[in-house]
Formats: sequence, structure tokens, C-alpha cells
Amino acid sequence: MQSKAAAGVIFPIALLAAGCAALEGADDGRPWRVLSDTKVAGFTFPESVGCDAAGKVLYVSNFGGTELKPAEKDGKGFISKVALDGKVLEQRAFDVTLNKPKGIWVEGGRLWVTDIDSVWIFDTASRKGRRLELPGIQFANDPAVQGGVLYVSDNRSDQLFRVEPADFLDAAVQPRVSVAWSKKSINPNGLWPARDGSLLMAGFMSADQARGIHAMAKDGTVTAVTQPIGRLDGLYQMRDGSILATDWNSGSLFHWSAKGGKQDLAKDFKGPADFCVMGDTVYVPDLAQSQVRIIRLGK
Repeated sequence: MQSKAAAGVIFPIALLAAGCAALEGADDGRPWRVLSDTKVAGFTFPESVGCDAAGKVLYVSNFGGTELKPAEKDGKGFISKVALDGKVLEQRAFDVTLNKPKGIWVEGGRLWVTDIDSVWIFDTASRKGRRLELPGIQFANDPAVQGGVLYVSDNRSDQLFRVEPADFLDAAVQPRVSVAWSKKSINPNGLWPARDGSLLMAGFMSADQARGIHAMAKDGTVTAVTQPIGRLDGLYQMRDGSILATDWNSGSLFHWSAKGGKQDLAKDFKGPADFCVMGDTVYVPDLAQSQVRIIRLGK
């Protein structure tokens, strides 16, 4: 994506510094490690960070309020425009009423964000927005665009929704909302368009009911990628097919590969949520601690 994690964009593979490679670089067998980890305050229950690679800025969804109530329709939510160093440029980037905005996806000058029972689309230049209700959804979580289709996860009802076309900003466009699949004990949270054309889905259920990562093929077939891991939230696939994800059970940002399994990288999160990647840097919101952590990875 020109998006959530500078998604789909192939970054230069040049070394950024001694011992530090862009995350899109080829796998050389060495393990990833944290080079720096900066905690930035000034947010109010941030759930998602979206990377706008073209604009070189971040967008952060905030629940607002004084208590962590992720399903409350209180009109206190907002999206902030943030510099790459974590400085808030605009506390409220879009002048609309939001409740508990969650996952963000940025691509092609558009920003999608979920909000309980609906999904919004915005033009990042004009700030024009449009809200689309999603009939049957209980807890709209993460959006992802793949092949002109918008997918929205709902971990509470264990469903994946499909909106076509993804770009429904124009009022003349009447998007079709359907259920891609339902009740597969996946409880999808984070979504990511995989390099092989499938859609990766990270599961989130409860502390004692671990979920893993699954993939939905182009024909709709769903298969397990990993064994159950924990309460998974954010998701990102690297060039070599390995995965970065966040886990509430271990309070970590971790790396997973078929060969090496799960390796915790950054730890001590209280609520590691939906992150994005730009270059060698991962921007991870800690929902419970009202922080965004800026984590540089290298080898």
C-alpha cells in the first residue's frame, strides 16, 4: 500500500546504517533485533498507526475519552496527523464525528478507518470523507485493500467483510457489502495482503483462547499459516515471506518465520495494537498506555 505499512511499496534495499537494513531487504539468515525504541506520549488510547509513504506522515486513530471503552459510541474519537518523529501535527485531521476509530489503511491518497459498525473513507488532500455502514458487523476492526476490494475484519463475530469497490468516496458510487466468510474460529483482527495474492489474517480472541495467523487464498480457501500464538493484532509481511505482528498475551512486537518460529523483538507493551512500517522503522501504538513506540529494527 502506499499505505498502512507503506504497504505494497518496495523500499530500496540499500543499507541504512551499519548493521541496519530496510525491512524489505532479502533475508540473510541473521535475526532481526531492536536498534532503538522511543516512546512518544500525547495520544489518547491510540489503536492504529497508518503510514502515508507518499506524504511522509503518519495517521493515528485515537479513542479519546478518559476510559478504555472500545465499543462505546460516544463521539469522542479522532484521527491525528503525526510527523515521523512522533510530533502531532494536527490533533484532529478530519472534521467528522468518530466514536472508537480503529484500523487504518492508507493508499493512493485515500485513508480508510473502521469505527465499530462502519468504515470511513477520506481523501487525505481535500479531507472529504464518507461513512459506510456495514450491516451485520459487530466490531469492525482492521481494513485492508487488495485488488480494488476493501476487506474489514470483525474478531468478535468471527467474520471477514468485503466492500467492493474499495474506493466509495464519491456519493454516486454504491458499494456492495458482503461476508467473505463466517465462523471459522479465526477471530480475525489484523489484515495484510500477502505477496502470493492471499490475504493474511491475525486472530484475537481471549487470553486463554490463543489464535494464530491464517491466509485466505484468491478462491476464498482459508488455511492456517501458524499454530495458535496468542491475542494477535497488527500484521505485516516482509519480502522473504516472514511476518511481523503484535501480541497482547506476550506484550510484544514479534517476528515469525516458518524456520525460526516466533521471536519477540520489542517487549513490555500493555496493549500492542495495529502498527505500520516505513523503511526500517515500525510505528506501534500501545493502546492501554496511550503511547506510540517508534522502533528501528536491524540485524
